Amino acid sequence: MLQKWNEISFANPQFFWAFIIIPLMIGWYIFRKNKLYGTVKITTLKSFGISKYTSLRHSLLGLRCIALAALITALARPQTSLSWQDVTTEGIDIVIALDISGSMLAEDFKPNRLEASKQVAMDFISERPYDRIGLVIYGGESFTQCPLTTDHDVLLNLFDDIKNGMIEDGTAIGMGLATAVNRLKDSEAISKVAILLTDGSNNSGSIPPVTAAEIAREFGIRVYTIGVGSNGTAPTPYQDQFGRVQYQNVPVRIDEKTLNEIANITDGEYFRATDKESLEKIYEEIDQLEKSKIEVTEYKKKSEQFWPFAAIAALLLLIEFMLKNTIFKGIV
Repeated sequence: MLQKWNEISFANPQFFWAFIIIPLMIGWYIFRKNKLYGTVKITTLKSFGISKYTSLRHSLLGLRCIALAALITALARPQTSLSWQDVTTEGIDIVIALDISGSMLAEDFKPNRLEASKQVAMDFISERPYDRIGLVIYGGESFTQCPLTTDHDVLLNLFDDIKNGMIEDGTAIGMGLATAVNRLKDSEAISKVAILLTDGSNNSGSIPPVTAAEIAREFGIRVYTIGVGSNGTAPTPYQDQFGRVQYQNVPVRIDEKTLNEIANITDGEYFRATDKESLEKIYEEIDQLEKSKIEVTEYKKKSEQFWPFAAIAALLLLIEFMLKNTIFKGIV
C-alpha cells in the first residue's frame, strides 16, 4: 500500500531528472505521426471502413508515459522511515508553591497577580517535558494540589482550576514551603527544587518560613523565591456591603528580607517581579539554572516502497503490449 507522500523519502532522487524523457517522447510521437501521415480532404469516411478504435490509438502513448513515470519513481527508491528515540535524563524534581491569598487578586498584573502567575508557571511547565513537577497551593493553610508527576497534561489542568477562595485566606509562607519540602524530601532526583511565589509576608500557619528553609536545606532542596507585586500601591478588588465589586489601592508589602533569607539558606536565589514580563524572565532564568542533562539516541528503520511503482509500470506496459497486438493491430 502506498504511503502518504509527506512520509516518503527517496534514496536516489537524481533519477527524477529522467522525467524530461516524457515530454520529449510525446514531442517525437507527434512529429513522427505528422511526418508519416499526409492529409487528404474527403467528403465522407463511410466507404473506408475505419475502425471505431482508431480515435483511441493515442491512449497507448498515455499508457507508455504513465508506465515510464512509475518506473522512474521506482528507480528513485521511495522509502518510508520508522524512527524512535531512547531518552536518558538526569532528573530534576520541581515543586511550585503558589500563594493564592486574596491579595493575589490585585490587578497591577494583568488580569491579576494570580492569573498571571498561573499562566507563566504553566508555560514554564510546558518547556520542561522530562522533569517531574508538582504543585502546592497555600493561603492561610497549604495543601498539595498535584504530587510530583511527569503527566504534565494533568498538572496543567489542575493548575488551570486554581482560584482564590479554595482555602482559608492568609499568607502561610512557612506552611507552603514545608508542604513543598514534604513532597520533595524522599525524591531520588539529582536536583530537588522548590519555587515559592508570594506577594506578601507570613501572617498565618504554625511553621516559620526560616524554619521551613532550614528543613529544606537538610534534605538538599534548593528554593527559588519570587516576590510578586508592583512598587507603591496596587488596585485590589473587594466586595462592599451590597455585594458590589469595588477597588481600593492597597500598599504592596512583600517581605523581601525573609524571601532573601530563605533563598540564601537553601543555596537558591530571590527574584522580584513587578509585572508579568519580568515574571516571565524570572522563570526563564530559573529554567536555565535548572537544566536537565538529556542524552537522546535516535534509531531509524527504512522500508523500501518501490515495489508498487514497479508493479504499476509492468502492468501498464503489459496492457500496452496486449492492446497494440490485438485491438490496435494494424492501426498504429
